[in-house]
Amino acid sequence: MSAPARPGPPSPRDLAELVRLPAVLTVPGDTLAGAAAAGWSGGRRAWLLPVASTFLYWAGMALNDYADRELDAKERPERPIPSGRVSPGTALGLAAGLTGAGVAAAGLGAGRAGLRVAVPLAATVWAYDLVAKNTPLGPAAMAATRGLDVLLGAAHRPRAAALPALAVAVHTAGVTTLSRGEVHGGSPATGRAALAGTIASALLAAIPARRPDRTRAAVLPSLAAGALAGYYAATVGGAQAAAAATPDAATVRAATGTGVRGLIPLQAALLARSGAVGPACALVAAAPVARAASKAVSPT
Repeated sequence: MSAPARPGPPSPRDLAELVRLPAVLTVPGDTLAGAAAAGWSGGRRAWLLPVASTFLYWAGMALNDYADRELDAKERPERPIPSGRVSPGTALGLAAGLTGAGVAAAGLGAGRAGLRVAVPLAATVWAYDLVAKNTPLGPAAMAATRGLDVLLGAAHRPRAAALPALAVAVHTAGVTTLSRGEVHGGSPATGRAALAGTIASALLAAIPARRPDRTRAAVLPSLAAGALAGYYAATVGGAQAAAAATPDAATVRAATGTGVRGLIPLQAALLARSGAVGPACALVAAAPVARAASKAVSPT
């Protein structure tokens, strides 16, 4: 049974643990990659789309711990809810409030086009945490949330962001499948499957974007995308290869954390592929921050 809730409101650190605060650095890159693929067609209020994405991500993390509170009491009693630092009602209320804020921000940022993506995205987040997570459909549902997150950034031209959305979704499916072995260990097959997904995502990110002409201006984005995709494949793939070779809980947990943070170089590669080399470089600068922050608060 869960420990009784601690009197008084949760502390900022308790809430940071609940929503996996360091992992939020991996979120804005989704909508940025989508926006870049769509030619930055969102208009002046498009900056609200990464905000919407962040709110929905935090909602999913709070809802995750609410849904897992009984299992966490046995396997991860140090987490905010089973330890009594955050009550289940607080976590559920926070998830609902953040979901509403995320959908509202998407509507303000992209109007009806934003809502057409944000509402299914929010529904998928809740369906994953409350229904699909512990079923065979879990990895696919989680992958759908991140793919939709990319499309949110391209709300006015979602088809233009199909390839970036696919790359992020494939990566997410692999990391989610691997993460199921964080407590009791995984299997070599699971590690190899995650590695295959990483290689596929890297190849997708390295495919040169179609341009109306073949000017020399397209060379730098292609080179940058290839370099960033290679870096992503080496770091994330290396950790997953280690998990395939030694699938104990500690190695799988480390590979999962690397995979979560590895979204940043993948998103950067997708940005560079679309010609946004400057934003790609700025995004990569967030990777060391995410790595340092994850030492204080676990991203998984």
